[in-house]
Parts: sequence; C-alpha cells; structure tokens
Amino acid sequence: MFFNTLTYDEPVFRPPSEAYSLILQPTIGCSWNRCAFCKMYTSKKFSVKNEEELFSEIDMAANHYPKTRKVFLADGNAMVLSVDKLMRILNHLNDKFKSLSRISAYAIPKDLQNKSVDELKLLRDAGLKLIYVGIETGDDGLLQKINKGETAAGTISSMQKANKAGIKSSVMIINGLGGRLNSRQHAENSAKVINAIQPEFLSTLVLSFPYGVEHFKQRFDGEFQELNLLELLKEQHAFISNLNLKNTIFRSDHASNYLALKGILNRDKQTLLNQLQSAMEAPDLANLRQEWERGL
Repeated sequence: MFFNTLTYDEPVFRPPSEAYSLILQPTIGCSWNRCAFCKMYTSKKFSVKNEEELFSEIDMAANHYPKTRKVFLADGNAMVLSVDKLMRILNHLNDKFKSLSRISAYAIPKDLQNKSVDELKLLRDAGLKLIYVGIETGDDGLLQKINKGETAAGTISSMQKANKAGIKSSVMIINGLGGRLNSRQHAENSAKVINAIQPEFLSTLVLSFPYGVEHFKQRFDGEFQELNLLELLKEQHAFISNLNLKNTIFRSDHASNYLALKGILNRDKQTLLNQLQSAMEAPDLANLRQEWERGL
C-alpha cells in the first residue's frame, strides 16, 4: 500500500503477505546488520525514528486511509525497541485505526531475549500478532560462520517465549547456506530448531551471494562449495524429512527456489517429499512438470 503522506527511508522491505498493509518505519535499518549473506540494510545506519514524527505520520495515514486493517512495522527488526516504546506505538495505532486487525514486524531472536513472556503478552494484547524471523539455520557452527549473532538454543528460547505469549511467528531457513560440506548438519539441525519452535508459518529460500561467492567463502576459510540444483533439492528433502510439526503452513515459493512447494506440515509431508523425489530424478524439469500438471 502506497501513501503519499509518508516519507520512507528507502529501500523498504516487507514480507509478501504484507503487500496490502500500511508500512511504517519506527526504526531505520537493522540493529545487527552484520550477517555475511545479507545486504538489505547495508546502505543505512541503524536509527530510531523520532516518536513525534512517527505519530504524525500515523495521524496523516489515518486521515487518508481510516479503514486500514493491517500495519507492518519496518525496517529490519522493529522488535528491538523497548516494550514501553512499542506499546506507545501500538496504542497510538489502535487509537487512530478503529478497524485494525493485525500489527506485525520483522524481528531477530535476540530482540526477544530481554522481553518477558508477560511483556510480550502486553504487546500481543495491543495488536502485535505476528513476527517474521529469519532463523537461517539451526546449526551453531554455521550461525557463527555467517556472523548471525545467534545460537540455536537462544533462538529456541526466544521463539518459545513469543509462542507462549500468543504471538504467531513466520520463520525462514536458507537452503544451501552451509555449502556441500555442511549440508547434512544444516538440514538436520535446522529441523531440530523448527520442531522445538512449532511456528505457524515456515518458508525456505535459496542462498544468494550479494557480494559474490568468493566473499562468502571467506567466512568458511575458503572451504565453501556452492550446492548445485540436485544438491539443493536433496538438502530440502533431508530438511523436510526431519521435520515433526503439528500444523505449520509451509511455503517454498520464493523467486530463488527452483521448485515451488506448498503445504501444511506434517499433514502434507509425504506429498512434499514425493515432489522433491520426482524433482531429484529430473531436476531440470521440476518446475516445468509442475506447470504442466496445473495446466499452465
């Protein structure tokens, strides 16, 4: 949703499911901004928007679009803000938008470490119903190599707190992140973390190299070997094989994915594994086959 009443510090990123949401920027950039695979916010220095300016933008947006139902808080991890500041923002949004049904935000696990379950419940009751979290991998060795600043145990602890507070989560794992040597441990340990979290939404995308493959290799002492298409499919198969989920909506349909997968885990687990197996037998035809079966 575009508002000529708002001024954005670009570039602005948002999840696909927030396409029709009002996007606000209580924070600019990412407070961590050191991950080896990401350049989304490298053009920005992290800062917190002046509250008076932010509230003025909310007021203007409310005047133009009073029936707004969804609001997304950008940039990279607005959840880094204190509970008090977040509550003031949420309360102001609720005061101005009477039809508001959901407020959401990007987050990193460490944003939740110093927030108690009771504090997170306050945020949930004030409308913060969904957080988007890039977990990337559940393997501690890889988390260190990519300079994520997280651990598997810390991620699980933080995400379980959000779950106890009633805040839904949409999490993401990066296919191919560990390269050839670490593919199996990346798939298995990532599945362990996801099983412990039981997120409402799960997605995967394929590793990209914004600074080039050689730059990324430096994090692995030159030993990183990029996965080919067949290896990516095998890793995805191993990841899903190790998942044990109750009712998680799964999507692997990002533009980077070679094979579009959609389903509910574990209900559709075998169907997804069968699709991957077929693709592994003829990887170059994987998506062509899907399109033909759908009559496209």
